[in-house]
Amino acid sequence: MAGEKKQETIDPEAVIGQSLPHKFDVRGAETPENGLRSFDGIASSSISKNADDSYDPHEHRNSPNPTTNTETLIHMLKGSLGTGILAMPNAFCNSGLLIGPIATIIIGILATYCLHVLVKAQYKLCKKLKLPLLSYPMSMKYALERGPGWSKFFAPYAPGIVDGFLIIYQMGICCVYIVFVAENIKQVTDQYFSPIDVKIHMLILLLPLVLINYIRNLKLLAPFSTVANIITFVGLGMILSYVFDELPSMAEREFVGSLRNFSLYFGTTLFALEAVGVVIALENNMKTPQNFGGYFGVLNIGMTIIVVMYIVIGFFGYIKYGDKAQGSITLNLPNDAIMAQSIKLMFAISIFITYALQAYVPVEILWTTYVKHRISSGKKLFWEYVCRTGVTVVTFIFAIAIPRLGLFISLFGAFCLSALGIAFPAIIEICVMWPDTGTANFYLIKNVLLILFGIVGLLVGTYVSLNDIVNSFL
Repeated sequence: MAGEKKQETIDPEAVIGQSLPHKFDVRGAETPENGLRSFDGIASSSISKNADDSYDPHEHRNSPNPTTNTETLIHMLKGSLGTGILAMPNAFCNSGLLIGPIATIIIGILATYCLHVLVKAQYKLCKKLKLPLLSYPMSMKYALERGPGWSKFFAPYAPGIVDGFLIIYQMGICCVYIVFVAENIKQVTDQYFSPIDVKIHMLILLLPLVLINYIRNLKLLAPFSTVANIITFVGLGMILSYVFDELPSMAEREFVGSLRNFSLYFGTTLFALEAVGVVIALENNMKTPQNFGGYFGVLNIGMTIIVVMYIVIGFFGYIKYGDKAQGSITLNLPNDAIMAQSIKLMFAISIFITYALQAYVPVEILWTTYVKHRISSGKKLFWEYVCRTGVTVVTFIFAIAIPRLGLFISLFGAFCLSALGIAFPAIIEICVMWPDTGTANFYLIKNVLLILFGIVGLLVGTYVSLNDIVNSFL
């Protein structure tokens, strides 16, 4: 069958997030220039509801450089330890010292469970379609085609909707990165030169950001990404040395935050913990993808380590800095200490490098899916660079307009990941298991509750974040 032809998969070593190598269609199939058909040609009528159980998608995947379980775990940690973990003290400031760890564990379990749901549903869908793998947008499309009658109406629009959330989320991350790098550099340079506005620092960063986003083959950035990973772990250790120095008493901190501020905590923590694009990329590229799930699989082990690290940084960071905890704990470090300045510069360099990796995702979706086929062959390279420049400029403009790091993180976490990480996986599972999920079926009830929770988190978190962003300018 055509679906059994060899395919490339996502290389997580080169890209963090739902990124795709060149000549790989963002919707899940190899591009026509490779000589293979696109999966977009599959009609809903061709999807057999009595698929041959002997077909195993895992056996038909062909990755040129598959990762082992240990390598996958390392990549997962690398993809989850960025600006999110540095924002956890600020998140605990909104939740309280008692509620913070408990809620982080609950959100961690919820995020992990939803990732399991998504990966299992994609596997079942690939098995029914006899395809080695599908991207997130196309998984949503073909799942809706298999679902109840009402879902078929939304199927043609599903890829665009998922792409939209992915683009907004990834560009939101890029905005956060610009603000993060500029604010950390400003704190260091202000000690040695005349202080200048953080927006000037962003403007200085614009050209380097454009140039680094011009790198079309991200494998060239792989060595820098490895260095960035080492910097992150060393930097976190150095931060903890400051945190544990003369740690105040827990009695000086709030144990329970306000209900209103909890939505900010929720958005920040979800932004930090949920990495749906990373998870899909890693599972697709594993040598033994069957070891990704399970009670002691790579996903559970990785998320356990991540949740523990986030709680440690958030809990003790909040004890140390209290309600003065900023959107990144690096901004709370002493401005005049050489070691603290080194930490800020280290993380600024690390996040600057990672900007190119995160910006690659919206560029690839926009260029490959919506622009490339509209451009004549002789001008494609020029317009691709225009697209890359445009993405960088847009993220720069938003970073300049809303330089509120903590609120930025909370906004994009609540708006995008409530949908991508909670509601959409539940919708996909309902449709993939249909009609086995009856009106009283446990899976149906459970997934409906997840969808409602995701919608409430999206609406409330987005409203509170936007309200606080507006009030911060008043």
